[in-house]
Amino acid sequence: MIKRFLFIGIPLILTVSCKSSADEKKDNPNEKITKMEVAYIGTYTKKEGHVDGQAEGIYTVYRDPETGKLEKGNTAAKVTNPSFVKMSKDKDYLYAVSELGAGDAPSGYIHSFKINEDHGLEEIGKISTEGFAPCYIAEDITGNFIFVANYVGGVVMLYEKAPDGSLMIKQKVTLENPDKSHPHSVNISANNKHVFINDLGNDRIWFFDFDAEGGELLAKPSSHIQLTEGSGPRHFAFSSKGEFGYSINELNSTVSAFEIGENGELAHLMNISTLPEGYKEENSAADIHLHPSGKYLYASNRGHNSIVGYKIEENGKLGVLAHTSTGGETPRNFAISGDGDFLYVANQDSHNIVTFQIDKATGELIKLDELQVKTPVCIEFL
Repeated sequence: MIKRFLFIGIPLILTVSCKSSADEKKDNPNEKITKMEVAYIGTYTKKEGHVDGQAEGIYTVYRDPETGKLEKGNTAAKVTNPSFVKMSKDKDYLYAVSELGAGDAPSGYIHSFKINEDHGLEEIGKISTEGFAPCYIAEDITGNFIFVANYVGGVVMLYEKAPDGSLMIKQKVTLENPDKSHPHSVNISANNKHVFINDLGNDRIWFFDFDAEGGELLAKPSSHIQLTEGSGPRHFAFSSKGEFGYSINELNSTVSAFEIGENGELAHLMNISTLPEGYKEENSAADIHLHPSGKYLYASNRGHNSIVGYKIEENGKLGVLAHTSTGGETPRNFAISGDGDFLYVANQDSHNIVTFQIDKATGELIKLDELQVKTPVCIEFL
């Protein structure tokens, strides 16, 4: 646990006058309480075909919200390959996948943890994901339901949250062509009525309606949009008003922009590369996030090892701002602070998390600092 210190000046007893507390603060601007924020880091803990996992489980790191700097915490929970972690909206629980393959266990799992006052994690449940290599967790707007995408087997799970924060299976959805399908993310509209599932294997984004009262995904007559063959849609981000959506496509290193209709269907607007012109080396795109201002969109490149920034136009289309080195190898997930001042990148294969300051006027990223963390892949701030 990070201790918080309050530094108080020794008061002076004067015969003529005394200073007000406001004057004291003016004369002593460095006298303040620094409130550290905790983040939970998902990792790989063992060697897989695509990664040499060296972590112990889920780590904590602490962030100074004023400087953006990170400090090491500890191992909060020992889980095998907790490659994606998600905090509940009420901040009481943390959910983590255990990304296991067919040779490891009967299935993958999702673990439920109670977050203690000292930011420690107390396990309260573990349940099968009914598929292998679970890689993404989403929570609906009400906080009553949790979704998990299994990369292997085409299975997406819907769980209902019990009063103690543990999970119960509510629905299992198997996408078409399950042997080929690779669901990589579940994305819920701001009105909680529509769900978009990025299927990397089928090069599709699937549309579902969501019944938040009954807890059920409902298939739509127009069930999906087909992307370019070999594109590999992976993660998805919504514009600030929810009228546009953006898919990061892993296999051809592009972002696809869409207009979102009232009925929760996507109309294609454009594709744009995540790479600088002329780059011909191997690359796979990974993650995508909207800046809190709604003006900028960022995406990560593994291979080029960069974050690409885009300016969002009024019509939802994108223009490239810049490519910035991540200061490490194989950037996976990244996170933007709630105030929009800082961006944090998990560099999986160089074992570091790099901090960038965001110039809100231009969207430019300026490297500030880095922290050594074993095989980091996911960053989730409390």
